[in-house]
Amino acid sequence: MTHPTRRQTLALAAAAAAATALSPSALAQQAAPFKVGLILPLTGPFTATGRQMEAGARLYLAQHGGTVAGRRVELIVKDDGGVADNTRRVAQELITGDKVDVLAGFGLTPLALSVSQLITQAKVPAVVMSAATSSIVNASPYFVRTSLTLPQSATAMAEWASKNKIKRAVTLVSDYGPGLDAEKYFKNRFLLNGGEVLAELRVPVRNPDFSPFLQRVRDANPEALFVFVPAGQGVAVMKQFAERGLDKTGIKLIGDGSFTDDDILNDMGDVALGAVTAFNYSAAHESALNKRFVSEFIKAHKVRPAFMGVGAYDGMRVITKALEATKGKGGGDALLEGMKGQVFESPRGMMTIDAQTRDVVQDIYIRRVERRNGELWNIEIDSSKQMKDPGKQG
Repeated sequence: MTHPTRRQTLALAAAAAAATALSPSALAQQAAPFKVGLILPLTGPFTATGRQMEAGARLYLAQHGGTVAGRRVELIVKDDGGVADNTRRVAQELITGDKVDVLAGFGLTPLALSVSQLITQAKVPAVVMSAATSSIVNASPYFVRTSLTLPQSATAMAEWASKNKIKRAVTLVSDYGPGLDAEKYFKNRFLLNGGEVLAELRVPVRNPDFSPFLQRVRDANPEALFVFVPAGQGVAVMKQFAERGLDKTGIKLIGDGSFTDDDILNDMGDVALGAVTAFNYSAAHESALNKRFVSEFIKAHKVRPAFMGVGAYDGMRVITKALEATKGKGGGDALLEGMKGQVFESPRGMMTIDAQTRDVVQDIYIRRVERRNGELWNIEIDSSKQMKDPGKQG
């Protein structure tokens, strides 16, 4: 019999020790990916929203590495076509079939609300990266938001309008949750500050024709028109505003920032110049972090980042830092606790996930559309610092 050499003996001992340390259960845990189910409108009228969100989520992982606390982060991207019934079905499949650790995405309010019961029953956190109706996070204790709320932007816009001596306004909003929030909170603050709302116009969300509503705006002859429409519909509003000749009447365009969102702004042309909006993000934001974010986003995806992209980028930060806080163990309630109270610098500026409400606290910027170096940009001219959601204050 040949006796092993000393080197062989040491190698066998090391292999035995490694096998003991990495038991089957330990190996399984180490190998198990951390699954994020990203539900997005990648087809249908809100495709641009979904593509922005996917790009933002993937960019965060590309910049920061796809492994957290020893676990590979796996994005499972699903299309809901912007239809709530699809969102609920896809979420159910992701929870029961794919065994995801977290859900994320939600391009529109009805899509987010459709999963509220599912995530509560399954105890799976869901990070809202785009939808902006104030009440969403109240629908389930497992919702966390990294986008914004319409009461934040509408209240800030009303304050700016009043400070700038606008006394008579008309509101034009899409007729669903965020639009109703925008209308309510703009009107309430504008009236409180001594303004007058001459008309409140509500437009269907799908296949809208803004022309008859803009004719009513012209007839009312306000000093300003406050607009909220979902991301992507602002181009149609601007086009029909010009076609109706309202751009020659002196009526000032103001609104929520999705109206002049960055990924569509250059398609609007000169009619957009001077429009003033309130929002949580501008691609023109002056910070080193944002300049890097914008540069790498454009390089990777050939489009300028918009608020949905930054909402998804920050959403992945909130998710991965929560996993880090659990030392890779995950678990719905533990992850949720890890998300609450996070404070960090985003490309948009400083932001916090409120530990009590699970909603976002952030600066809301007043932006004016200007031409710089041959392109249209939302240039920040004022801000409301670290705003909580006015919809949850009293």
